Parts: sequence; C-alpha cells; structure tokens
Amino acid sequence: MKSYLVNIMKPFDLTDNLEKDVIQLLQIHDKHIIADHSIRVAAEAKKLARQFNVNPDAAEIAGLLHDISGIFPNHKRIEVAKQLSIDILPEEEKFPLIIHQKISKVMAREVFGIDDPIILDAIGCHTTLCANSTTLDKVLFVADKIEWDQTGTPPYIQHLLTQMEKSLEHAAFSYITYLWDQRDSLKVVHPWLADAYFELKEITQKSS
Repeated sequence: MKSYLVNIMKPFDLTDNLEKDVIQLLQIHDKHIIADHSIRVAAEAKKLARQFNVNPDAAEIAGLLHDISGIFPNHKRIEVAKQLSIDILPEEEKFPLIIHQKISKVMAREVFGIDDPIILDAIGCHTTLCANSTTLDKVLFVADKIEWDQTGTPPYIQHLLTQMEKSLEHAAFSYITYLWDQRDSLKVVHPWLADAYFELKEITQKSS
C-alpha cells in the first residue's frame, strides 16, 4: 500500500471478505450512505454482468470498490490525486468530485490488492465512461446510474431501462444524453464523457 494512503486513512483490518472490508472502511469514515450505495451497485452490476455476458464476480468487485475514495471529501481530492501521482485534467481540478473515480482505481489496487486491469479500468471511468469502453465499463457505469446515491427516483431511470431493452450501449447513451442535454448548466463537461457521447451516438444510430 502506498505510504501516503496509510497515513491518511483511518486504520482498519483487511479480511478475506471484500464486501465486509469495504463496508468497514466506509463506516469508519462515517460514509454509511456510500456503503449502502456500493452494496446496491455491486448487486446490480453482478446482475447486469450475467445479462450481458461479463464475469459477474469482476462486476461485483468493481461495484463494491467504485466509490471507495468517498472517504476523502471533495476539497481534499485534488491533493490526494497529486500525492498518488494521478493525472489531473483541468475539468477535474475545477470540479474535484469527478476525480474520485481515478482515486478509487488506485485505492482498489493499492489498498485492496486488485490487479485485474479490466476491473481497475471500469472503476476508473465509472462516473464519466470513456471512449473504447469495455462491456464491464458500461455494466458498472449503468449499474451506478440505476442505483444512484441520492434520494428519490432518478429522473432518467425509465428511459434508461427502456433503452436497455435494446442494448447496454443504448442504456449508457441514454444517461449520457441526459447529461449532454443540460451540458450548458453543468459545472464541467468531462472530456471522457464527451468522447463516450459521440462514440455511443454513432454506435446506437447504426444499430437503430
């Protein structure tokens, strides 16, 4: 584990049960909502993985760990990213919430010993998606949007679920379009999100 993470994380004991460890770490940092969200995303990702022929265990692991960096408040995330030698985009510097996906990727590797690049990459783009995304990337992305971490019903959920009857790409594009249509009011438009938008737009138009 990188020494910087050791110094800034509250001590906790790793076991051979990943779900237990994730919950323990988040609860130690009083992130009970994130813990509940992570469990629900892991279950949804595992279900979607079976539906779209992806390794369900990999999807569950990615779901459990995707928001593990939530232990760090927004105002500390850029400094954490710098200490972990993470490349920081101008949009992330302006809106630090987004960089949690990259921090979670590093924590999954350095704290929890995940070495599968497919799992790590899915964690690393679960908020924005990206171009050339894998099926696991899209499974985690969609699962995160279905089991969102806010109260009430997601305003986009019915259209997303309807589009998922067509394909996983249609479902992912549905949510990205929801953001894209209000991009002028967003704090930033992450370039990875823009890349995913134009790529999925072409893919879904061809298959319609």
